Amino acid sequence: MKHISIAIDGPAGAGKSTLARQVAEKLGYAYVDTGAIYRTIGLFLQICGVSPKDTDGIARLIDEAAIRVEYDEAGAQHMFLNDQDVTAELRTPDLSDYASKISAQPLVREVLLDLQRNLAATRNVVMDGRDIGTVVLPKADVKIFLTASPEVRARRRLLEMQEKGDKKASFEKVLADIRQRDDRDMHRAVAPLKCAHDAVKVDTSDLTLEESAAALLAVIEKRLGL
Repeated sequence: MKHISIAIDGPAGAGKSTLARQVAEKLGYAYVDTGAIYRTIGLFLQICGVSPKDTDGIARLIDEAAIRVEYDEAGAQHMFLNDQDVTAELRTPDLSDYASKISAQPLVREVLLDLQRNLAATRNVVMDGRDIGTVVLPKADVKIFLTASPEVRARRRLLEMQEKGDKKASFEKVLADIRQRDDRDMHRAVAPLKCAHDAVKVDTSDLTLEESAAALLAVIEKRLGL
């Protein structure tokens, strides 16, 4: 049976996770949050006290991390690290930054590549990340590059942080972090962030969340002939 795969790539703060989850629910597909997968391996290495640049340390320890993805009855993705559900531990800014840095390591990407591809081989998926359409699923049925201006992404991220109780965050700091993350993702040696040649670019700078979801669904339905 041929399974449908939809790849959504884009920079940090573009709304990939939120929109990919909504689209997946609308289509009845599994949503694969690859960022959570990288944060899970990041959590393991962080607990081990490994520097993101310590290639020898990463190589020595990475095989000790048993990572798996499961979905509950509502379709929500849960991340397991050595048989422990660590989903609730993955959303801190510190871990997000650490995971971004270790994701630049070729060995880390190599270890997680099969996991991501196997998920797409066994079900219909909407998968979001930085290199889904270019590296992980180069033959995806639909490829979308989701973006927005750095300023818009920073405002959205700041609001999200404030809603979670972070009252110390400033727009200037969040914007600087966004730009730094963009530069790191676009210029890393392995699987840099870029728009696949056959991807449809969707800029949500001037769109509401509902309008953005509608725009993505329109692209998908057109490509799949739905």
